[in-house]
Amino acid sequence: MEKKFNVVATVSGKLEADIVSGMLEAQGIETMLSYEAAGTAYGFGVGRLARVEILVRTEQTAEAEAILEDYQTGKYIDGDD
Repeated sequence: MEKKFNVVATVSGKLEADIVSGMLEAQGIETMLSYEAAGTAYGFGVGRLARVEILVRTEQTAEAEAILEDYQTGKYIDGDD
């Protein structure tokens, strides 16, 4: 059975993508990253070539979006969760 993925976030740069992806994976969400290889090769951190899409399995989309919403609103800043 083929797994289907949805884009849940687009970030600027592979470093930020790895952080967000790692946070989702720590919560049990399977992730994949989609990016332009030239951006990584040349080390772009801004602009079109730096864009990285974070994808999650279709059935985990709602859960991933909820986690990302909590992350963006600062829920994880104090370290209690």
